[in-house]
Amino acid sequence: MISLGFPWALLALPLPVLVWWLIPPHKEQVPALRFPFFRRIVDAAGSDAASGAVVMRRSVLQMIAAALVWVLVILAMARPERVGAPIEQTRAARDVVLAIDISGSMDARDFHTPDGSVEQRLQGVREVVDGFIAGRDGDRMALIVFGSRAYVQAPLTEDLQTIRDLLAQTQVGMAGPHTALGDSIGLAIRTFEASDIQQRLLILLSDGTDTVSRMSPVNAAEIARDRSIEIYTIGVGDPKATGEDKVDLKTLQDIASRTGGQYFFAEDGAGLRDVYKRIDELAPRQTEALSYRPRQALAWLPLLLATLIGLTMTGWLALMTRRRRVRP
Repeated sequence: MISLGFPWALLALPLPVLVWWLIPPHKEQVPALRFPFFRRIVDAAGSDAASGAVVMRRSVLQMIAAALVWVLVILAMARPERVGAPIEQTRAARDVVLAIDISGSMDARDFHTPDGSVEQRLQGVREVVDGFIAGRDGDRMALIVFGSRAYVQAPLTEDLQTIRDLLAQTQVGMAGPHTALGDSIGLAIRTFEASDIQQRLLILLSDGTDTVSRMSPVNAAEIARDRSIEIYTIGVGDPKATGEDKVDLKTLQDIASRTGGQYFFAEDGAGLRDVYKRIDELAPRQTEALSYRPRQALAWLPLLLATLIGLTMTGWLALMTRRRRVRP
């Protein structure tokens, strides 16, 4: 389909006709001879003397060529475009940040799998989280790991396979033995600064108690709420343990409630899978459809044709003028 990007330019098409009607033709003075018996000649011819002028005249071919050039130039100014078939793209209207605790306590081997075996906490968490990431096709996700410090493993990206690979390479203690829960939330807030999407979801998984953060988890949650970030917290581990190995359920509950999110506790792999399924139900994936039509500019075609006509007429006029000059 052909359309015009600036159809108002077509209003200029009748402009030469208006100029021809409203503006008198150009008059040029030429040399003349003065006859003392001019009156006698006029009387003998039976004419009336009047002021004279030479009006330049064009041939029919010149007029047709000029009209074609004008129409083609105006058509080029109207910006003709070839509009293609509509192309639709669907993209996620939600950004998700995963914050995974890899402190020393995640090395405990008390995580029960669905088949009844027991494995390392981090290993069991990785398997469940990997399946969760695989089902987020179309979402943008980021991965944060934290121990004594919090680190961005992957910024917001649609390359979910890279996030899965990075998660698979994560080991206990890589970020230090302690738990910086508040710092991980603060780093997630900074990660979301690169997002212009309204639905922002932070999934925070921890098995310990915050002891080394420079910002308290509750204060970080308040800031996240002001930035429209919804936090879903997941507690794993042993609530009856002591020291940093004891999962701070109260703090996780407080973080989630302050941001409008939800708190969950998962004792084993099956429970953690149910948690992520529940998160999908509470925060369903939102998408937005984008539709556009590819456009190809065609203004060069009438301009090229106008140029060819102009060059052809120029050459023809030059040839005719030369023939007149050489004619005896």
